[in-house]
Amino acid sequence: MSIRIIPRLDIKGPNLVKGIHFEGLRVLGKPEAFARYYYEHGADELCYMDVVASLYGRNSLLDIVSRTSRELFIPLTVGGGLRSVADIRSVLRAGADKVSLNTAAIARPELIREASRSFGSSTIVVSIEAIRRQEGWYEACVDYGRETTGVNAFEWAKRAEDLGAGELMVTSIDRDGTGKGYDLALVRAIADAVTIPVIAGGGAGSVTHITEVIEQGHADAVGVAALLHYDCFARLRHIEADFTSEGNTEFLRLRNAGHAQPGASLAIIKTALRDHGLECRIDSREDRADA
Repeated sequence: MSIRIIPRLDIKGPNLVKGIHFEGLRVLGKPEAFARYYYEHGADELCYMDVVASLYGRNSLLDIVSRTSRELFIPLTVGGGLRSVADIRSVLRAGADKVSLNTAAIARPELIREASRSFGSSTIVVSIEAIRRQEGWYEACVDYGRETTGVNAFEWAKRAEDLGAGELMVTSIDRDGTGKGYDLALVRAIADAVTIPVIAGGGAGSVTHITEVIEQGHADAVGVAALLHYDCFARLRHIEADFTSEGNTEFLRLRNAGHAQPGASLAIIKTALRDHGLECRIDSREDRADA
């Protein structure tokens, strides 16, 4: 099966943000600019996550989703603040191809069944934001990692599949934004326990980490954020200056002063996958891209 590389864009208000352990969100730019760059350079899918939607009880991405879906023609997953079948329908009508459910699904698991019956299981992605506890088990968290639940992440993964989820997006809160690599034990345990595809997230700091989570973590797809964002940030010729107070804009000031954090392009990542004998899609958009 072809491995999918999925840029994950966490969005707060109008801005693309990135943090560490889901905290200390720094503004990187406008999500539309990054999304277009990833589309033109070979992304297999895109994932938009409204990181404050559950906190405020709403999803504010409809306009961004609508603009993106009119211009970029790869699957788009949207998550954050989706609490009902009606919420899901609104996002799909705006142009999303899939939705990601977490907080509302744990609060009322039947939402997964209702959504999969209404829109098809392939449309429903259940996001599992997990944190490792000292006893060795993993707890599923909600509200973008802000709230604990007492729910065992492995047991929840299997139940989500039984309820009709078509995919699982498994993100390690401990590794998020650290660049230390994915939590292989977490991803592998869930991937081996279910029969539906598992998207690994949280921790990519090098191309090696991506090949590891596929080969050792048994992931079917890989969500990548900071590693791609910092490379894209360095390559984009124009970063908009009109930012709101959403998030921490200190990174933009440092970058404009000549500081940069290393990243990797989609072309480099996919070349590495091919070198490891892993199948991935390479098309004409990538052929035109800079490696």
